[in-house]
Amino acid sequence: MQPETLEIKAGIQIQKPVNEVFEAVVNPEQMSNYFISQSSGRMEEGKTITWRFPEIDMDVPVRVGKVIQDEYVSYHWDNADNEMLVEITLTPKGEDTVVIVTEKSAPNNEAGINWLKGNTEGWANFLACLKAWLQHGIHLREGAFDYRFEGRQ
Repeated sequence: MQPETLEIKAGIQIQKPVNEVFEAVVNPEQMSNYFISQSSGRMEEGKTITWRFPEIDMDVPVRVGKVIQDEYVSYHWDNADNEMLVEITLTPKGEDTVVIVTEKSAPNNEAGINWLKGNTEGWANFLACLKAWLQHGIHLREGAFDYRFEGRQ
């Protein structure tokens, strides 16, 4: 029996304490090193902010849901006119942090499967970029998607 809806789940272990990882997830100055290019503010519970990404010239509204210091961040954003829930859970593992990202949900049809494929790739990239930035100070995302936008400028 196939599920009616699809959701994404991706995770990684980062060799940094949970408070450092949490700050990198909610602080736009940190986020601009691995995910977004700009934000209208810090991720705080109940706040609506706007993100810009380095690859696309577009504002993305983000409605922040629940925030639990050093444990959990949730927000909603639009994906093809559907508001999607993103949950980021942080769990200490010794001196490291396990980061799990879940995005919910899309119907189990062709459009939903395409969303699942694309956004799973996106969240895996998000986690790799977060890890590279926090552990090594590397801007892994820089120039990573230029090939997708060649000829658009």
